[in-house]
Amino acid sequence: MMKEVIIPNGSVAVEAEYKDQIIPDYRGNPFIEALPNILSPQDVIERLAFYPEYNKSEREVESHYRIYMIDRLFQVFQPLPMNLELESKISRAIRQGYISRNPFDKKLGAGFYNEYYGGQAIGLANIDEDYLSPLGFSLIGISGIGKTAALNRILNLYPQIIIHSEYRNIHFSNYQVVWMRLECPFDGSIKGLMYQFFSEIDRLLGTNHYEKVVRTRATVDSMMVVMNQVVRNSSLGLLVIDEIQHLSMAKSGGSEKMLNFFVNLVNCISLPIILVGTPKSLKVLQGDFRQARRGSSSGDMVCDRLQKGEVWDLLINSVWYYQWTRKETPLTKELSNILYEETQGIPDLVKKVYATSQAEAINSGKEEVTPKIIRKVAKEKFKLVKPMLNALKTNNLREIAKFDDINLMEIDFKDTLTRTKESIKLDLKAKEMINKGKKEQQDNANKDRKKPVRTNLISEIRPLQDDKVVNQIGGRKDNKDEFDKDDIRFVVEQGKGNNKSPYELLKKSGYIISFDDDIFSKEVVS
Repeated sequence: MMKEVIIPNGSVAVEAEYKDQIIPDYRGNPFIEALPNILSPQDVIERLAFYPEYNKSEREVESHYRIYMIDRLFQVFQPLPMNLELESKISRAIRQGYISRNPFDKKLGAGFYNEYYGGQAIGLANIDEDYLSPLGFSLIGISGIGKTAALNRILNLYPQIIIHSEYRNIHFSNYQVVWMRLECPFDGSIKGLMYQFFSEIDRLLGTNHYEKVVRTRATVDSMMVVMNQVVRNSSLGLLVIDEIQHLSMAKSGGSEKMLNFFVNLVNCISLPIILVGTPKSLKVLQGDFRQARRGSSSGDMVCDRLQKGEVWDLLINSVWYYQWTRKETPLTKELSNILYEETQGIPDLVKKVYATSQAEAINSGKEEVTPKIIRKVAKEKFKLVKPMLNALKTNNLREIAKFDDINLMEIDFKDTLTRTKESIKLDLKAKEMINKGKKEQQDNANKDRKKPVRTNLISEIRPLQDDKVVNQIGGRKDNKDEFDKDDIRFVVEQGKGNNKSPYELLKKSGYIISFDDDIFSKEVVS
């Protein structure tokens, strides 16, 4: 287990532990080697699944207490095939994005050096095309399908901040932000999104970028330059933009500018971006962004409501296990069909209708979930969603088209990965986990599992805010005389005998400029 530490601003991070990589492309890259191991589908299921503690004796408690216990039902997280697909795509995206940003890659370092001192935009423009292949994608799903919940659980499989101090006996002081999640502003503005970014990076690393861009009244263009640099210096591995449907509410030209901004981050910095939203955002996302971005070969993810079958049975069984009515109600085919009819396979509605039905059964004194109660609850308590559900029930395309949050008719499914349950045997594995014995084992394991020990970080580590040149360590020549005196490699070679790090030597020689003095200079932000 990774060792947790407290960095100076109070954020929780983990110390880097470098692991041998089976995949050759990932070797020799500290950003990838410090990530948690790649998980098998079975491991993903076990890590994502969450079944809160439950005991049948709770059904004997007084009714006013049981009403509160029902809320525990909303904590249940049952992994589904789309969750496993999403985890795999995120894992690949993070690692693929870091391949082209290896801090010890001389080719990358030379590219950054030439671009910065040559007056070009900071990025990866001079790196070969085949060197860049970030796997960003779009995640589209109807409201209530569980996109945000799945994303949060998957992202939490990774530490958000990793502390690097030494890599293979080489001084390497760096904060690595593995992922960041933002919400698209309601007005769809780029400035609003950038403010969110700077505020979040400040919260994580204790920097003050937000204050600076506000104080200097930086324009959008100048903030984009700063953001590009911050992304690179914080070693950000993945950017998730949720609620992307707000783009459709943007002012004139807002969505186009925003998409161009995303494309710049993907293409110029090699930063994988996941855009998450409802079908309302489809028209925008299937336009310029999909055509312009690199690495879209893995396809977007489109999550529709569950269809009747094994996946539906898996979900309903995992939820039905939790009952607080006096009388235990076995799950029958009739009850399953009625619950599907009233929720149309939308997981969020399944939990809400089932929980409300239990509350109704307890309050009415019937103490049993019946088909009549489920229908009554769906009719009286969920009036706002009734028109949408009726449109789905009848498969009335004209009515479905009226509701942007459920309308998937315009999706180009050619770009969507085909899901194969056979490859992962999800149904067999998950069904095994949802029985009582497995739940009790997991509950006991969770109780007994030792919490990671948090310690204060002793070594002096700080975010890289000064690095204008990536240290070039690999690929040095033995004969220092082969290098020109103006070559940064000559400077590094000259200090070999003094046990000086490349960073120290380059800064002393004037090659490294203060990030704050440079990026926030009058010329840049004015």
